[in-house]
Amino acid sequence: MKKDEAEELGFVPQKDIVYNKLLPYADKLDSESNDILCKIKGNLARAVQLRELWPGVLFWTRKLSTYMRLYGRKFSKEDHVLFIKLLYELVTIPKLEISMMQGFARLLVNLLKKKELLSREDLELPWRPLYELQERILYSKTEHLGLNWFPKAHPFNASSTQEMLDEWRPLLCPFDVTMQRAHLVNLFARLANDNIGYIDWDPYIPKIFTRILRSLNLPVGTNQMLVPRYLTNAYDIGHVVIWISSLLGGPSKQAQKQLSGLFNSIASFLHPSNHGRWLMKLMKLLQRLPASVVRRLHRERYRKPTWLTPVPEIHKLTEQDITDFVESMMQPVLLAMFSKTGSLDAAQALQNLALMRPELVIPPVLEKTYPAMETLTEPHQLTATLSCMIGVARSLVSGGSRYPEGPTHMMPLLMRALPGVDPNDFSKCMITFQFIATFSTLVPLIDCSSAVHERNDLTEVERELCSASAEFEDFVLQFMDRCFALIDSSTLEQTREETETEKMTHLESLVELGLSSTFSTILTQCSMDIFKVALEKVFNFATTNIFETRVAGRMVADMCRAAAKCHPTQSLKLFVPHCSNAITQITANEDVLGEEELDKELLWNLQLLSEVTRVDGDKLLPYSTQLVQILQLTLHLKCKQGYGLACNLLHHILRSTALTYPTDYCSVPGGFHQPFKGYLPIKDWGRPGDLMDLQIQWHVPSAEEVTFVFYVLDLLLQPELQRLQSHAQGEQNMSRDDVLQSLCIVQHCLLGAGSMLPPLQGDPVPDLVHSMVSLEETTLHTGVEYGELDFMQESFSDVCMMLPLLEQRCFLEMRTIISDLLHFKGSHKNEFDSRWKSFNLVKKSMENRLHGRKQHIRALLIDRVMLQHELRNLTVEGCLYKTVHQDLLRDLLRLSTSTYSQVRSKAQSVLFTALGTYNFCCRDLIPHVLEFLEPGRSDVTQQQFKGALYCLLGNHSGVCLANLHDWECIAQTWPAIVRSGLSRAMSLEKPSIVRLFDDLADKIHRQYETIGLDFTVRAQPLLFLPMGKVGISGQLVEEGIQRQQAKNLDAVHIVLCGWLYFTLWWVCVLHHSCVSRPWKFEHITIGFLSLLLRDDHPLPTQAVLFFVKSLNHDALIVRKVAISAVAGILKQLKRAHKKVPVDPFDLTGFTNSGELVAGDRPDNRWLQYNSICLPRTQEDWDRCHFVEKTHWGYYSWPRKLMLYAPLSEQPKQCMTREEMTEREQIIYDHFSDPIFINQLIEFLSLEDRKGKDKFSPRRFCLFKGLFRNFHDSFLPLLQPHMERLVADSHESTQRCVAEIIAGLIRGCKHWSFSKVESLWKLLCPLLRTALSNITVETYADWGTCIATACESRDPRKLHWLFEMLMESPVNGEGGSFVDACRLYVLQGGLAQQEWRVPELLHRLLEYLEPKLTQVYKNVRERIGSVLTYIFMIDVNLPHTRPTASPRIAEFTERVLARLKPLMEGEEEIQNHVVEDNGVGEQDERTQAIKLLKTVLKWLMASAGRSFSTAVPEQLKLLPLLFKIAPVENDDSYDELKRDAKTCLSLMSQGLLYPEQIPQVLQMLQEIAGSSSWHARYTVLTYLQIMVFYNLFTFLSDEQAVQDVQALVIRLLEDEQLEVREMAATTLSGFLQCNFLSMDAPMQAHFEALCKTRLPKRGKRRDLGSAVDTIPSADLVRRHAGVLGLSACILSSPYDVPTWMPQLLMDLSAHLNDTQPIEMTVKKTLSNFRRTHHDNWQEHKQQFTDDQLLVLTDLLVSPCYYA
Repeated sequence: MKKDEAEELGFVPQKDIVYNKLLPYADKLDSESNDILCKIKGNLARAVQLRELWPGVLFWTRKLSTYMRLYGRKFSKEDHVLFIKLLYELVTIPKLEISMMQGFARLLVNLLKKKELLSREDLELPWRPLYELQERILYSKTEHLGLNWFPKAHPFNASSTQEMLDEWRPLLCPFDVTMQRAHLVNLFARLANDNIGYIDWDPYIPKIFTRILRSLNLPVGTNQMLVPRYLTNAYDIGHVVIWISSLLGGPSKQAQKQLSGLFNSIASFLHPSNHGRWLMKLMKLLQRLPASVVRRLHRERYRKPTWLTPVPEIHKLTEQDITDFVESMMQPVLLAMFSKTGSLDAAQALQNLALMRPELVIPPVLEKTYPAMETLTEPHQLTATLSCMIGVARSLVSGGSRYPEGPTHMMPLLMRALPGVDPNDFSKCMITFQFIATFSTLVPLIDCSSAVHERNDLTEVERELCSASAEFEDFVLQFMDRCFALIDSSTLEQTREETETEKMTHLESLVELGLSSTFSTILTQCSMDIFKVALEKVFNFATTNIFETRVAGRMVADMCRAAAKCHPTQSLKLFVPHCSNAITQITANEDVLGEEELDKELLWNLQLLSEVTRVDGDKLLPYSTQLVQILQLTLHLKCKQGYGLACNLLHHILRSTALTYPTDYCSVPGGFHQPFKGYLPIKDWGRPGDLMDLQIQWHVPSAEEVTFVFYVLDLLLQPELQRLQSHAQGEQNMSRDDVLQSLCIVQHCLLGAGSMLPPLQGDPVPDLVHSMVSLEETTLHTGVEYGELDFMQESFSDVCMMLPLLEQRCFLEMRTIISDLLHFKGSHKNEFDSRWKSFNLVKKSMENRLHGRKQHIRALLIDRVMLQHELRNLTVEGCLYKTVHQDLLRDLLRLSTSTYSQVRSKAQSVLFTALGTYNFCCRDLIPHVLEFLEPGRSDVTQQQFKGALYCLLGNHSGVCLANLHDWECIAQTWPAIVRSGLSRAMSLEKPSIVRLFDDLADKIHRQYETIGLDFTVRAQPLLFLPMGKVGISGQLVEEGIQRQQAKNLDAVHIVLCGWLYFTLWWVCVLHHSCVSRPWKFEHITIGFLSLLLRDDHPLPTQAVLFFVKSLNHDALIVRKVAISAVAGILKQLKRAHKKVPVDPFDLTGFTNSGELVAGDRPDNRWLQYNSICLPRTQEDWDRCHFVEKTHWGYYSWPRKLMLYAPLSEQPKQCMTREEMTEREQIIYDHFSDPIFINQLIEFLSLEDRKGKDKFSPRRFCLFKGLFRNFHDSFLPLLQPHMERLVADSHESTQRCVAEIIAGLIRGCKHWSFSKVESLWKLLCPLLRTALSNITVETYADWGTCIATACESRDPRKLHWLFEMLMESPVNGEGGSFVDACRLYVLQGGLAQQEWRVPELLHRLLEYLEPKLTQVYKNVRERIGSVLTYIFMIDVNLPHTRPTASPRIAEFTERVLARLKPLMEGEEEIQNHVVEDNGVGEQDERTQAIKLLKTVLKWLMASAGRSFSTAVPEQLKLLPLLFKIAPVENDDSYDELKRDAKTCLSLMSQGLLYPEQIPQVLQMLQEIAGSSSWHARYTVLTYLQIMVFYNLFTFLSDEQAVQDVQALVIRLLEDEQLEVREMAATTLSGFLQCNFLSMDAPMQAHFEALCKTRLPKRGKRRDLGSAVDTIPSADLVRRHAGVLGLSACILSSPYDVPTWMPQLLMDLSAHLNDTQPIEMTVKKTLSNFRRTHHDNWQEHKQQFTDDQLLVLTDLLVSPCYYA
């Protein structure tokens, strides 16, 4: 087959859409596609050669993407490679405008998608252009656009990996924004997935699974407090799933073991009674993991081998691997079936699991389904189980070798599902329809019971199935009875009061859809015998009753239609004569025709007839005369409902005969009517359709049908058109109702015969755009020959002519007719879209991803072919814009600006669709829309004005006329919008108009992307000429280049004109403010102007002047825009500074060893701050090499380190006014003017929104630009203002000066040393004043100011600032608040410098250490936060040098020494510090308590922020924390205790490395021996959280598991009751998450403890009451045993394992022991009853009768209520 095709096409297609071969006109498609492809190649090549990006290249690349939608990748490999290379070149054109680039990029991604088609040998692309493009867009300095698209498989060459690493390694610095964790997970996942079996992940697997478990953020432990993780662990589940599925299998099986552990530990979270924010993540994990494993299995077993890396045999998934995987997933998925989020996720998981192991998956689901079908009280159970059954339906029905008994369940399931068709429960009804439809699509409903006697070669299961199939007929009839009952209960009279609407409600229409599609599926799959019975039944039901036509009538008619569609001949024989006779009899009476309200019987018969005629056209022809007679009788009825139904009949008759569509959908080609000798239908259960042998039966209109269609049109359409025409010309008068009736008939003729009618003819509209490439439309063949249709053409032009004349009357009908004339080709776009959607849903719910290769069921494949046919019908983009369209669009515009809002909005939506369809028609229409906005016109009404604005605004998906990507259009629309402010129809009193202007301005700002001014194309893409084999003369190319240059000039000209126009308009409005000046339009104007700022073309001088003046405008909104604009202008005027390459190794004298080590190395030490050699003199400054970016040098050096050249080689500083350009002079003059500056500073120091203002980056950029471009020229003027502002402690004045100072510090980057030095002499005193005047409102602004000033600056350049900030920040002057603020500001500066200021960090730490005993809480908290930043650099990562910055370990040692007094005593630590520093030196203990408070603040602050977790030294603080932390949750505790508790909670969630576990455990064991029971209790709560958050790390260490178990069991025997109970809870939790297992030794241990004998009561009583309170050791041991058993029972809240019944019996023996044992037993039993109550019927099975007796006795005995 491939060979023939290749011969016909002339090449081997890469991968075409296979469905095209099944279309009825498939033989014509090869030549058509070749033709289109040739045009695309030729014109693309020509457009590129002529350098015509717009419209040429853009037009033809769009055609290419349409071609791919229609034919797939139907081109040769060579063409494929050339297309990709061409588009890659186009995407990476340097100054390409964003929107074009997006278009090219989408197409490029699409071409690269099927990566198996092109190997690395076929295609190699350079990676750097793409990287530069991404840098330019994502990290653009001038605009933050944020576009992120990357094709997944980069066809880069092998050496590029190394090049990329060299490029990006220097950017890696763990403290920097440039490194984001979530992306790393994605990288690892893709690495693992592409190289299964080539990387040994085993050593990392516990670590990976621990991280995954932590990233689910599950709440654990008794006080469930979650760390606010700043470096969040939220991995994307999609990436996690790919990673896990790539790790499975292989010889070690380690990943599967951990995965089972993961699911065991989270299973209980999935139980439907648990709900929380984490649930969505868990459900996603369950749903996607099986799909990912199925994908991997498909790749290993079923996919054709390609060039991609193969999986080695030893690492492929074995049968055992699959079984283990499915078993590990079953429990969680079965729990998730009834989840609160719905059962869809579980159904998808089950569908994929059942593909792999039906025998493990389906039985448990069936076990849940059967009881759910019986229950009446829990409908949720039924909907959940049915939706899961739908998922596994295909695996169940097809049986197969793994699960042969599957099909036997089908019949019982179908019969039991019938009661679900229930009129009272909507959701149950819908899911039942879906269930029945799914199963009947898969199975032919044929009674094969006779085959049992006829054949003797059947297996046992097959015999059983044959016998069961006798019930099919019964099932179908019962189903129909149910449906009839449903219909009876939903008639209008039953469900509505008289007054309510007569339309169907949304729910009813859904039920109608469900009912008709299910019934139609059942009849399609029936044998002829069953069908005949069903047909008779439905016919009797329909003809013996009369239904109202709105609700019940529609449902019955749908059922009749379904019957007629399946076997038209038999059905029409019954229905047509019956209905025709009834109608003829009733209309025989002449009066009927004129009645307003018609007889119900007539209406019902019409409705029934109009539905049963929706069948195969050639079966209708025998009845044609009868049907035409009926039409003539009923089309002119007076009653609207009557002629409406008649029009439907007309529409359906025409449609059935004129359209092309498939006629059979049953699951086996050729139907089931064959003798059982050779064919056994049950073998076809669940059989997929065979794509190569689908045998689709198409209905293609025959000659008789075509003749019939035109006969009907002649008979019925022509007279209507003539009547309308003579009415329009005034010759004949018609009433409004008559006109409506005529239009209705015309419209239904169009709808019915639309597919046969030729496209509208007319001349193309000339001169819309000029192109040197042909922009022709491509016509697609859709199986219709437009031959002898000339007279139709005339009648069409008649319709078009008459439309404008009829407008006054019938707007809405007009709109529909115009819409159909423009777009209708046999199906509507929105219907097609919804069918495409539902096709995808059904495909998803029934597909077999494991075997792939499109193994869908036949009906689905036929549906897909039909959709392909419709897609061809609807592909109309890029149509030629002809004069006839022009007239229709103008009519639409007239309707869009008419008086009635409803008409306007409907007409606008048609208009927007049309604008997207015809090439370049927007340019033609814009002037007409803008006419309505002209200020001079007095004849425009408000409605027209609004309509025009709506037309400009467009809808959310379509074209926005106000914002077309084209200079010529913008030059028309923007000025018109601004000018419309002076129109008389404009009134700002109307809120709707104000809102419209706001929306317009907002949409333009949102959607506007900088439009290119430079349309230059490099000569590079000319390499790809062989594509079109086009030779173009040099002269033409020359002309192309000239055109391109002219276009560039035009664009620049328009922008400048725009400027001039706007500014002139502005001036003119300002002068003529005799009218009330519309301020709204000033704002819109300045907004538009700001959009015209660009980085590739300087602004005209008037514009610069305008913006600088606007800095002092009265309106705040104008000032805001002006600030941004002037900052942008300054950026444009910035002079380039020269850079030179420097070798970092030469500077230091070290040689490059070549090994990669991150961190502080000898070769990057020169970057660090060193107070001995700071650049304090001119020579030092000149000698110093400044590196501004913090990440250079931390991990490795870039290949070429570029630093700024010395001052002498840079542009001149301090130019005189004469040396400046005109634009610079404008800015210079204004900012040198004291009055202007006074005004500006006054405006900037006003407050905007009280309490909401923050440090403004825009204003900072403005000042940075001023000081960068003009150096210190304006300082003398600004200095007095700054001094005044700093002294004023008001919020807004402080913020203003902070913005100026930050701008100054960043702007002085290139100043000479002398200037910088004098600047700091001025700034330091200012900053000191500012910091002493700091207030609650302003401290955040000063923090931002200093942080902004230090960002990406070499710390040695700012040494003045750092030295000033370090001058005793905590000196107590100005109170504790000022101290805290100074620290905050200092922290902001140092944090930006990261690893480059170790000396400052050491100095700061030395300074702070004595002050750690600070009394004030706010200073303590701030010190805690500062410490976090000081130690942030101390990370423990592989291949990293120990840091030169302060280290946590040494600091903790010193702190511990000072906390000694608290460690030693056993007495409780009270917070008895008197907050007052006056009373001399306090004792050591009080000092230590103060120190501890600060240390706690530090631990809390660092838990969420630091990179690695607590180091061993911090663990030494644990005993102290355990001692203080309270047990109860009580907020009345003092700060110290609360902090200790929080600290423990946060530390327990930390990530532990394997080597740290023994240390922690040893620590905990020591504390567990402490005399304070609070400490012992807290050990347990700490342990719970720590183990769960590091589960797999613990599990990989046998010894650790044993130690934890021993510790818990030891604490079970604690003398304090609370500790024992907590130990039991902990044990139960560990058992539940499968950290510990309930093994025989543990059970024996508890049972032995339980048997401990207690001393007799009598003896104990004599000892006196005092001793009574202390429990004897025996009692404690016995209680411990009981608690142990209780923990085991409570660890399985949702099931009954085999060991549980015995334990319950053991426990019940202790019901009458002394307290506290009795209490424990009661609690356990009551909890057991609570958790097992829901599924008690199931759980009962695990107990023997004797045990049940005892148990029932226990649970309901009087003692239970006692």
